[in-house]
Amino acid sequence: MQIDFRSVLLALGALGALGLIFGAGLAIAAKKFAVQADPLYAQVLGVLPGANCGACGYPGCAGYATAVSKRLVAIDKCPVGGNDLLGNLGRLMGVKAKLAADRLVATPYCDGGCAEAPTRFSYEGIQDCVAVVALSGGDKACQYGCVGYGTCVKLCKFGAITMDDNRIPVVDADKCTACGLCVAGCPKDIFSLRPAGKHVHIRCRSHDKGAVVRKICSVGCIACGLCVKACPVDAIAMSNFLAQIDYEKCINCGRCVEKCPTKTIHSGL
Repeated sequence: MQIDFRSVLLALGALGALGLIFGAGLAIAAKKFAVQADPLYAQVLGVLPGANCGACGYPGCAGYATAVSKRLVAIDKCPVGGNDLLGNLGRLMGVKAKLAADRLVATPYCDGGCAEAPTRFSYEGIQDCVAVVALSGGDKACQYGCVGYGTCVKLCKFGAITMDDNRIPVVDADKCTACGLCVAGCPKDIFSLRPAGKHVHIRCRSHDKGAVVRKICSVGCIACGLCVKACPVDAIAMSNFLAQIDYEKCINCGRCVEKCPTKTIHSGL
């Protein structure tokens, strides 16, 4: 079969011409419909910490920067940057930033580890708190206590949480950014954020009556009320068989620590 090279060359030339026409059209369209970059967005993104932890409620720092630059959200939703970030965002957005008087630190409110709180059954499944809690509330006899499988460690993007030998979480206050991921992710609601300057903590979440607590945890709150009587500023109250501290009133005197018979109340970072 004889090949008509002239026809082939004409076809290739036609294809090339069409390619040039389409390319020119795309270039013109791209220029005409180009979205101009928002310089304010770039500035906001530049001062954000880049942690992409999602604590602000947005999918990463880019999402939060978009919302802030469009004035769709307040500038105080990023707990990671602290007061320095608030000040920088306030200047960029032309608003007055309300600075926090004291930074927050995530704190686990349970001391009932392996040595203090017995288990109800032997668990050999996935080493994850959510997984074990899905089985009848977890393997701990205390249904309010930390199950100790370290989900909070996995959640923390800043390496601020470790598990001690007693399978109780320990928070490094210097590394903690108060992002709240451990608070939201703990299936037993063990974590809360507390002011870094407050050093007295009631390390228990149980609402069982004292007689029940004595049987299942040696360091649990038994609702004896001695801490309430000892506090000189009325910073402690009993609520549903559990002593609770008002950090706004607490003066770190430690008298409740001395009176607590089960050593549920601690004084320290």
